[in-house]
Amino acid sequence: MSTSCNIPGLKVPRSRFPDPEKDLPTTGAEQRVVLAGGCFWCVEAVFLAIDGVTRVQSGYAGGHASSANYEAVCSGTTGHAEVVEVHYDPARVSFGELLKVFFSVAHDPTQLNRQGNDRGTQYRSAVFFETAEQREVVEAYIRQLEEAGVYPDPIVTTLEPLEAFYPAEEYHQNFAARNPYQPYIMAVAAPKMEKLVDRFGDKLKPEYTDTDTDSTA
Repeated sequence: MSTSCNIPGLKVPRSRFPDPEKDLPTTGAEQRVVLAGGCFWCVEAVFLAIDGVTRVQSGYAGGHASSANYEAVCSGTTGHAEVVEVHYDPARVSFGELLKVFFSVAHDPTQLNRQGNDRGTQYRSAVFFETAEQREVVEAYIRQLEEAGVYPDPIVTTLEPLEAFYPAEEYHQNFAARNPYQPYIMAVAAPKMEKLVDRFGDKLKPEYTDTDTDSTA
């Protein structure tokens, strides 16, 4: 069973995980960011809970339209990563705040082309940026985390230009919420959600704040 929910080498408590020193403006129209952090089922579940996130869709990015399907992407030969497209209101949650969740809870950014037992380039850690400003903020935050010694190993998150986002098949959408007792979801997504509630309880939508957890990470 995969253990991709854990970041065992995290050297600081999540309560002291650094806030980004650089961020994007917190005004204006709805924005989006496309993130890859292993299996999209679990990353999607994390971001759906964040207050200010208006929509999350699982999908594929990094390859061609002809291979943007689950069977092909699972081969690890298409160039695609499993990603989530996160739409958000910057007045309620900032780009930097979403990055903090991404790096501290949603996945382990020090694992190269894998998350736990999920192995292959389709499970790589990546931010698919749409603007130079997005890229600059991500680069600055990675430097900040490295200089702070948050992880014992180097961050291997790649920054890749978003050429296109391809929605995944319908049965992948909102998968964790629709399949809470599926073994993978119980083993991987549920512990991530416990950590999210424990560390970011004040940043969550009301329906997620009543979860009773005993996470100590």
